[in-house]
Amino acid sequence: MSNARNDNNLITTLNVAGVAVAYGMLGISLWLSTEVPLATKGFWGMGIMLLTLSLINVVKYRFDIRSSEDRIRRIEEARNEKMLEEALAETKPL
Repeated sequence: MSNARNDNNLITTLNVAGVAVAYGMLGISLWLSTEVPLATKGFWGMGIMLLTLSLINVVKYRFDIRSSEDRIRRIEEARNEKMLEEALAETKPL
């Protein structure tokens, strides 16, 4: 389990670094483009920020759904195991 957690941390770190580089490049691009009006630059910046928030929400909701489905599956497996144990206990001769 620890190895999977380390892999997740590495992947998360790489993704955060990628987003930071992308924002940095966007900022430099908007700063250096002198012929684009400030209002247009602001619109582009807001669009990128809102797109990022939307993507974060999509990933979060997908993760929550997967976690919920996994929790339900584990509860059903435990219930089925308990029912099987009870059925076996009833059929054992004393």
